[in-house]
Formats: sequence, structure tokens, C-alpha cells
Amino acid sequence: MSHSFFHFFLISLFLYKNCIAHRYTFTVREVPYTKLCSTKTILTVNSQFPGPVIKVHKGDTIYVNVRNRASENITMHWHGVEQPRNPWSDGPEYITQCPIRPGSNFMYKVIFSIEDTTVWWHAHSLWTRATVHGLIFVYPRPPESLPFPKADHEVPLVLGEWWKRDVREVLEEFIRTGGAPNVSDALTINGHPGFLYPCSKSDTFHLKVEKGKTYRIRMVNAAMNLILFFAIANHSLTVVAADGHYIKPLKATYITISPGETLDMLLQADQNPKRTYYMAARAYQTGNIDFDNTTTIGILSYISSCNATTSSFSGYYPTLPFYNDTSAAFGFFTKIKSLYSGQVPVQISRRILTTISINLRMCPQNSCEGPNGSRLAASMNNISFVTPSHVDILKAYYYHIKGVYGTRFPEFPPLFFNFTAENQPLFLETPRLATEAKVIEFGQVVELVIQGTSLVNALDHPMHLHGFSFFVVGVGFGNFNISEGEPSSLYNLVDPPYKNTMTVPINGWIAIRFQANNPGVWFMHCHLDRHQTWGMNVVFIVKNGRGPHQQILPPPHDLPPCYE
Repeated sequence: MSHSFFHFFLISLFLYKNCIAHRYTFTVREVPYTKLCSTKTILTVNSQFPGPVIKVHKGDTIYVNVRNRASENITMHWHGVEQPRNPWSDGPEYITQCPIRPGSNFMYKVIFSIEDTTVWWHAHSLWTRATVHGLIFVYPRPPESLPFPKADHEVPLVLGEWWKRDVREVLEEFIRTGGAPNVSDALTINGHPGFLYPCSKSDTFHLKVEKGKTYRIRMVNAAMNLILFFAIANHSLTVVAADGHYIKPLKATYITISPGETLDMLLQADQNPKRTYYMAARAYQTGNIDFDNTTTIGILSYISSCNATTSSFSGYYPTLPFYNDTSAAFGFFTKIKSLYSGQVPVQISRRILTTISINLRMCPQNSCEGPNGSRLAASMNNISFVTPSHVDILKAYYYHIKGVYGTRFPEFPPLFFNFTAENQPLFLETPRLATEAKVIEFGQVVELVIQGTSLVNALDHPMHLHGFSFFVVGVGFGNFNISEGEPSSLYNLVDPPYKNTMTVPINGWIAIRFQANNPGVWFMHCHLDRHQTWGMNVVFIVKNGRGPHQQILPPPHDLPPCYE
């Protein structure tokens, strides 16, 4: 009897611990932080910046109770988590839910499925993600093992931006004036600007390593508006995963990482332990726009060394590409290949071609601060997306509420022209304002070609798709040639990277493929937040399939209410 009771106790204890490990509480509150010689109040989760790391095994389901104790609305997005059949917990404000209002709670159900490695979470309402974000470590579920050598230690590494002003003020000002937002005042590594900035000698990230050990860096670019170069002096990095999926090991002296992307990298501590080495990140930026051209510095020192200081002459600095070196940026991006071959859908059901553009809208008496007194905007297929303000699109779709969104997002651009020409007719710059979605049948294999344009300002655009990972089968410069039909000579159909965020090159295009096997309402947008604010977004609605496991799950009982 006592033996059986002991076994029952052990099983109960295991289940209890398992349950506790799969529940998290995120309390959103405003906390004062001091950086760059001044103090301001920022939004945080559990008073941490960056926020806490979530650790799960592949296939886990976790519950995150988000308690909004701040003075503004909030939602949370689990970036890179496909959330099968569960768009209710995906997070983008007024796309899949109404916001969690101050004083309210919402329990997110986060369903992990095919994710293998590092993904991340962040706020998805207005610009709140500037300080509300954190990493998610995904581990193999035993008895599965890693396809690369296990590291001795893991290092979370979050790249970000910092404004001395309240980010809400930055957002409100550029929405009101129609101009571009003020650029950030600093870049950060794990929230630290580094000693090159004023008042930041002690606010520098410091990684201490042991000679002969291997360190797995789990990195995200959480910056709001900057693609970044990153390197560590005298140390190469072996990239083993991107956007939550394994890749063929890629040895690199520098990496390029766009907002929204995650990378897993192995760092070998194999240099002279008596020296100090600096890591650095700075912008990759094309186009004729203002940007934060500063550099954030972190320190790598060996545990056996007592010489690590923040003197600007005491260590080795890394070499980074020049800020507008497109060849270097895409030289890295295009070397990423999936670890596995033969998984790309060869036959497609439909091809959608969309342009992405910076646009201009006219203002009365040319009173705005965009070019020639206009208002800056952005679009996909010349539609500048208007986010609903009272009812979210998922609720409207699920409950058949009329008048919230349309379903006429075009399959092709409304006008074909030389998308990348140096000079464009002015009438092409004006978009149509609308809330349009694209409806896709369950199970269809979609090829989406995203074509950059030179309208107003040719730029690179990191495009993120919720609810899916996709195969990046093609990347090119110039105009995509639709007349070629199946441009297989331009495609990698063997081992293309499997990602959720991919950067469209300046005056270029990408082609991605995914199977629409996840029913729901899913957001796609540029992950440069100024472009998302301006309307470079679209919604895909994947219809239910026939089977019981091909239907959207019922809505949770505590879904935040909408106010119509």
C-alpha cells in the first residue's frame, strides 16, 4: 500500500511540476529606466528589459497570463510560433484580437508544433514592442537530439533600439505630422547601449567565456526600424538555425539580421584569453533616409583574464560591412540553406504577386511633413492597409460581422510598370486606403512573390508572415519576370531556408511558398514598424478544411472585449 502511494505521489509531483513549468505570468507595467544620461518610464514585462526568457520543448503548449497593469493597451505576439488552428492567441491588435485594456488580463494559449530552435515574443499593439519583448528557447523533445554539437552554455542576445524620448511621443508625432519618425538615439545589446554612448561606460553588455568552451548564442533583432550587421572581434560564428528551424551550418565572420529574425550561432572560445574582444552591431541601411548610424558595443572577455575594461583602446574591434553594403547583407542572407532537402512543394495551386511600396498622400495646403508637404504612407499592391479600430478581423470573420474588412486584395498589382525604374510617374505614388484581405482555400500551395518598388524611396523590407513558416525559393534584384511562368532557373527548390521573416532587397523581389494548412486569420506585414504603421500590411484568411482537425479552434472565454 505504501509502495503504491509513493508511486502515486511521484507521478502527482511530476504532473504538478509539469503544469507549473507550462504556465507563465506576464505583468505589464511601467518602470523607470536610466540610459544615455536621462531617465524615462518604459513598458516592461515583469519589470525586465528585455523581458523574461520562455523555455519550452518542441510540441509543448504553454499558457501565458498577461496582466496589463500599465496605462495603455497591450497585446502579445508569439513570433515564429505557428499556433495551429489557434489564431485567437496570435496577438496583432485589431487583426486577431481587441487589446488587453489597462487593469485587464488575458490568458494566451501558445501552441508549439514544428518549431525547433529560437523564436521570440513581443507586444503587437502600436509601438509597444520597442521595450516589450523577449526570447523563447525551444529544445528538442527527448529522445530527439540536436543536429549540431551541444554547447556548454547558452547566451540570450537581444539587439534593440533606444529612444531618449517616450516612444509613444515619437509615434504620435509622426502620425500627426505625416513625416518620418525620429530615429533612435542608441542601439543596444541586451538592453545595454555600450561605452561609446554618453553615460554608458557601466551600461555595457559583458560576456565572460571560458577558454575551450562552446557557447550557443540565441539572437533576435528586436530593433524597431533597423536591419543590423553584427560581429565579434577575432571570433567566427557558426550559424546553425534561423527563425526557429535548423540550417546547414554556416561559418561567418559577420551576420546580417533583420527586425523579427532569430539566429542560433555557435561561438568557440578559442582565442588568446589574455585579450579583450568587442562585439558590435550597427545598421545596414539603403535609401535616402535618416537612420541611427551609431554603433553598440559589448565586451567578450575570458574568465582567466583580469584585463577586461571598457577603455576604448583596450581590446580588439570587429570589422563590419559598410552601412549600405547590399552585397554583404544579401551575401549572408542567401547563404542560409535548410538543413533538410526535398521538402519544398513543387506544384503550386496559385501564385500571388504583390508590390510593396513607399507612397505619398496629399495633405490640405501641403501641410504635412512628408516630401512636398505630403503624408508618407506604404502599401501592398497599392493598398495602404487601414487597421480596424473597433472590432478585430478574426472576430468579424468568425461571427460573420459585416463592414469590418473586404476580401478584394488583388492577386496581381493593379498596374504593371517598371517597378524599379529610377524615375516614376507621380500618379503611381498615391495608394488606395482600404482594409482588404486575401481568402485562401485550405490546403492550397501558395507561391507569393513580393516585388519591391522604387516609388518615393527604394528600400529593403523584412516581411513577416504570421501563422506559417515558408520556403524562400527565390531572391533577386530588378523586376520579377512573371512571363516566365515557372522561373525554376531562378529558384532553389532543393534546400531553401524555411523562415517566417525574409527581407526583400532594395529594388528586388523574393518568392516564398507555403501550404495553407493552418485555418484562421493571419497577418503579413513589413517588420520595419514605421512601414507597418504606414500600411505595408495584408491579412490572409485561410478557410476551414473538411476534417475536424482542419477547423479553427473555438474562441477562449476570456478574449478581450471589443467596444463597437
